[in-house]
Amino acid sequence: MENMFNVSSSPHVKSKVSTRTLMLDVVIAMIPTSVYGIVHFGLNSLIVLIATVIACVLSEYIYEKAMHKPVTISDMSAVVTGMILALNMPPQIPAWVPVLGGVFAIIVVKQLYGGLGQNFMNPALAARCFLLISFAGLMNNFSCAKIGFDTVSGATPLAAARGGDMATYTLGQLFVGATPGTIGETSAVCLLAGGIYMIVRKVISPKIPLIYIGSFAVFMFLFGGFNAGYVLYEVLAGGLIFGAFFMATDYVTSPITPKGQVVYGIILGFITSIFRLRGASPEGVSYAIILSNLLVPLIERWTLPQTFGIEKAKKEAKKA
Repeated sequence: MENMFNVSSSPHVKSKVSTRTLMLDVVIAMIPTSVYGIVHFGLNSLIVLIATVIACVLSEYIYEKAMHKPVTISDMSAVVTGMILALNMPPQIPAWVPVLGGVFAIIVVKQLYGGLGQNFMNPALAARCFLLISFAGLMNNFSCAKIGFDTVSGATPLAAARGGDMATYTLGQLFVGATPGTIGETSAVCLLAGGIYMIVRKVISPKIPLIYIGSFAVFMFLFGGFNAGYVLYEVLAGGLIFGAFFMATDYVTSPITPKGQVVYGIILGFITSIFRLRGASPEGVSYAIILSNLLVPLIERWTLPQTFGIEKAKKEAKKA
C-alpha cells in the first residue's frame, strides 16, 4: 500500500513563483517611472502615489474582513492596482480623487466579482475611466504642472499634436520625459526599463506589448498621412508605452492563447489609433484597453487550439 500513487486534480506542474513574487516584480518595474514622476512633477505626485496605494490596500482589507473572507493584501495585487492608478493621474490632482478611484477599483471592479482572477477588466484602468467620466475637469487639467523647480503652463504632447503643433516638444524630450502629462507616462526610457525588467524576469511576454505598439504604429502611419516622424511622436507621447507593458499584459484580462494574444494586440493598436485620430480626447489608451478586455472571452473562444483528433473526426463525419 505504501507504493500507491497519489491521484489529484490538475494542474500537476507546480512552480515556486507566487502571486506575491510576480506583483513585487511589477512594483519594482514601476519604480523608475514613479521616481522620475515625483522628481519631475513635485511633492504632490508622491502624496497621490502613497494615498492611492493605501486606499487600495485598506479597501481590500476592510471589504474582505467585512465579508468574512481570507485577507489577501499580502499578495500585493492591491499595491500594484494603486500604483498603476496613481501613475495615471495628473500630477497636481487633489489626492481625494485617486483615493476614491482606488476604492472603486478594489471594491466595485475587483472584489464584487470575486477578487483577484475574477475581474473582467483591469481594475486600475476601470477606475481611471470612472474618474475621467466623473471628474473630467480635474482629470484633464495639465495646464499648470510643476516640472522640477519650475511651474509651467502648456498642453500635453498629444494635445499639442492634436492642435497641429508637433514642434512644441522634441522627440528627445518625449523619450526622456521632459513634458507635461500624467505622473507615470512621460518618461519613455523609464517605462522601457521597467518593461525590459519584467520581460527578463519572465513576468510578462514581449508579444502583446510589441504587437500592440507595432500595430498602432502601422495604423497611425496608414491613417495619419504616411508620416514616420508623426508616428514616432505618437508612440513616445501619452500613455501608450505605459499601457502596453503594464496594463495590456494583465494576466486576468488578457488572452492566454498564443493566437489570441496576437489578435488582442492588433485590436488594441487599431482602437487606440482610431481614438487618437478621431476621438474627442487626444489619448485613448485607457478606453482601448478596457474595450479590448471585454473582447477577451470572445477572442479566446475563436483562437482556442483544436483538441487532438477533433479535426480528423470532423472530416470523417462530413464524409459519412
